[in-house]
Amino acid sequence: MRGRLIAVVGPSGVGKDTVMDAMVAADPRLGLVRRVITRPTEAGGEVFDGVTVPVFNAMRDAGEFALWWPAHALFYGIPTAVDAELAAGRDLLANLSRGVLVKAQARFPGLVVISLTASTDVLAERLAQRGREDREQITRRLARAGSGLPDGVDAVEIDNSADLDATVRAALGALYPVRA
Repeated sequence: MRGRLIAVVGPSGVGKDTVMDAMVAADPRLGLVRRVITRPTEAGGEVFDGVTVPVFNAMRDAGEFALWWPAHALFYGIPTAVDAELAAGRDLLANLSRGVLVKAQARFPGLVVISLTASTDVLAERLAQRGREDREQITRRLARAGSGLPDGVDAVEIDNSADLDATVRAALGALYPVRA
């Protein structure tokens, strides 16, 4: 049985990487996709491969990405290595941009989308705490927070404003419903 790519989306600061890490820790059926980002690795946050823009462009041109997209003055890529893991039956969580979901649906049949939400106050606090953006960048990210999903993309929506364990239980329950 082929594995599923599970896109985890939501506004900056909603806790996508924290939720994904907790889901993987809670359920061995899940793995994480390690993204390639044109951001210095020491910037922190998720575990990713940081590369320069010229290296990213060379990787893209060589066909090394299953998906790639620009966002927030950076480039993000999902390596083609995910294909082998999905073919082996592994479900994989990927932090994706809402803007690339239509491409992801075309590239990964059976794509599942989990859309995380949180209040604006929670998002602002989390963005300030992570310390990667200045005040102006935080304001721009918050302005995009209410952006919806593209037409034709269905998602399981889960509020991640408070309890991480409740968020993880809801997400795992949506992915692996208990059969009676």
